[in-house]
Amino acid sequence: MPDYGHDLTFGAFLTPQASDPQRPVALARLTEQVGLDLATFQDHPYQPSFLDTWTLLTWAAAQTERITLAGNVLNLPLRPPAVLGKSLASLDLLSGGRAALGLGAGAFWDAIEALGTPRRTPGEAVTALTEAIEVIRELWDSANTRSLRTDGEHYRLSGAKRGPAPRGDVPIWLGAYKPRMLRLVGTHADGWLPSLSYLQEGDLARGNATIDAAAEKAGRHPAEIRRLLNIAGSLSPTSQGYLNGPPEQWVEELTALALTEGIGTFILASDDPELIQAFGEQIAPAVRDAVGKERASLGTTPAAAQRGSAALAKRREGIDYDGLPDALAASAVEPGDRAYPGMQHNYLRSGAPGLVLVPRTPAEVAQALAFAREQEVPLGVRSGGHGISGRSTNDGGLVLDLREFRSVEVLGQDAPLVRAGAGATWGQVAETLTPHGLAISSGDYGGVGVGGLATTGGVGLLGRAFGLTIDKVRAVEVVTASGEILHASPQENPDLFWGLRGAGGNLGVVTSVDIEPMRIEDVVFSQMTLDASDTAGLLQRWGASVEAAPREITSFLILSPARRGQPAVAQLMTVIATQDTELAVRQLERLADAGPLLGHQAYQLPYAQVVQAGDRNHSGGGSPAVRSTLVTHLDGAADSFARVAGSGSAYFLQIRATGGASHDLSPTETAYPHRSQNFLLSAMGANQQRLDEVWDTEMVGHGEGLYLSFDTADVAARPDLLEAAFGVNLPRLRDLKRRWDPDNVFSGNFPIT
Repeated sequence: MPDYGHDLTFGAFLTPQASDPQRPVALARLTEQVGLDLATFQDHPYQPSFLDTWTLLTWAAAQTERITLAGNVLNLPLRPPAVLGKSLASLDLLSGGRAALGLGAGAFWDAIEALGTPRRTPGEAVTALTEAIEVIRELWDSANTRSLRTDGEHYRLSGAKRGPAPRGDVPIWLGAYKPRMLRLVGTHADGWLPSLSYLQEGDLARGNATIDAAAEKAGRHPAEIRRLLNIAGSLSPTSQGYLNGPPEQWVEELTALALTEGIGTFILASDDPELIQAFGEQIAPAVRDAVGKERASLGTTPAAAQRGSAALAKRREGIDYDGLPDALAASAVEPGDRAYPGMQHNYLRSGAPGLVLVPRTPAEVAQALAFAREQEVPLGVRSGGHGISGRSTNDGGLVLDLREFRSVEVLGQDAPLVRAGAGATWGQVAETLTPHGLAISSGDYGGVGVGGLATTGGVGLLGRAFGLTIDKVRAVEVVTASGEILHASPQENPDLFWGLRGAGGNLGVVTSVDIEPMRIEDVVFSQMTLDASDTAGLLQRWGASVEAAPREITSFLILSPARRGQPAVAQLMTVIATQDTELAVRQLERLADAGPLLGHQAYQLPYAQVVQAGDRNHSGGGSPAVRSTLVTHLDGAADSFARVAGSGSAYFLQIRATGGASHDLSPTETAYPHRSQNFLLSAMGANQQRLDEVWDTEMVGHGEGLYLSFDTADVAARPDLLEAAFGVNLPRLRDLKRRWDPDNVFSGNFPIT
């Protein structure tokens, strides 16, 4: 059987013995320390001398940092798939993407039946396993908003809610030996996990052939299915039999299994610390080296680059899939891949890109850009995927997804900086900073990505107190269109640093930012609902109250137009950046005077609870149209904005206060020029043409610019919008664009020509 080209991984198969409950956990830590990739545990719930494997997995996950954890294999009859799916997703989220699902149809039926589960025939067990895989995968598909209903022979769900989704694409490996189970591996699973001790000579080849035939019939490439193998043996100075001899013998025999039987993962069944250590430190590296050299000489295609006929049929024109560098192919996601539905859309905008690239290092970002330049399709760059304008996805093009750049680190104590990866979310940043008594102003939703906000502006709920997000950026790591990896700051590449703060999507791919945080303990967070029947009057009174308020007060207003007999209402989200509750009460009373008060709740809490992290597996929602502008005062704009609300062209309208500290910088100090206006107005509708007509009629003459992330108007057809976006800074930005992106590689987000 040929080599499938899988990256080799190695692990341990440990006994969950209860007599010394910390021993299997210690062995899992040892597995990690010696460089192995996964720790797996037997699962025999009916065995009184064993710990419960699921409890052990969660305990071991909390005491390790890198290795993947799995049951080997979990007993399906005693673990309902709906609960198991939620448990696996939870473990994957809590462990940072380190869960795998090893699953078996069930064995030792006398013991299973003794625990109260009805006995199944071999055929019934396979049917139940098939249904279980489908249930688990459907429940993980949180991008699908429809309730799950199945009517299987063994598992029935009636309106189950989906989610949570795992952090990554959790693989499902099946322990299988008989033909029907092997065919199930080929059609439904991600891996085959037998034990060598249960196999006869020739069983590996026959099993692979059965799996491959089933996979190809289902339109899958055989390389989509990893081949794992539980092995056992011992070390001795001289050969005493198969996998029973010196390390050199193990290396030779495992290398042969990888190259001739297609095994990509070797899992050592042993509780001997010395053997585990030798396996991790001596045997595994030598096998990787030997297999790597042989593959290089043979020109073996990596498994990640191989696709079945069903996946190949979904590839898009204009993309050279076969030319994708190996470093990117391993994590790339195509239409038809299981991870694709969770990565194709943005928060509000539906997308259907032809290829999603997920680089892990700045060097891989440079490779991705080099590849993108050679394609004939649009390029989107995504940090969190929340941007209202939706420009980080597309139809048929490339998306460069920065989700792997998600680290958040506090540097220093006396004068701290926060280094945040572009793919981190602001909820994650806030959660990291709260124990240090720090915060960064960052929009109003924790699911927003760091990269987008930190290069566009950042009109947030701490904005009047601390300024825009970009105002606190002190340095940036960026990959330019030419593939240079640069550090930009006031001292290094200062012109580029200037442009990245406000027009970043035009000049490069930011991979991390250094930001100066603010010291703050708890804040007061208020949610207030007001009757907005007198819409213009309410806006004027609220705006005057906000302008007169101290800088600690930042308030956002969401306007819901009157419809179907319901009056118009305004919802205020207000953050008061102080622990002075008397000040907070006085200011909230003034805001409440803007209109008849319908409801109010206020809390004193950490800022992290205001911007809680959100799910990044977005499901889209169509193609929303958004327009925006900024005004110094609401007096003149209130009537016009009220008419936009009453026109029926917009279903979501918002006004954000953006004065205070954001005015401390001059319009030319960053590429973002809007330093005198006090309010950012935006409206969202379902039809761009209709919204444009109303917006241009009502708001032109009142507004003084626009906000990039809140505007979907056609820049190519409306060159005046570039002037509105960048104002006095546009000539300098044109010069920067000519220098750093003369070929307009970054044309997806308000491209500067």
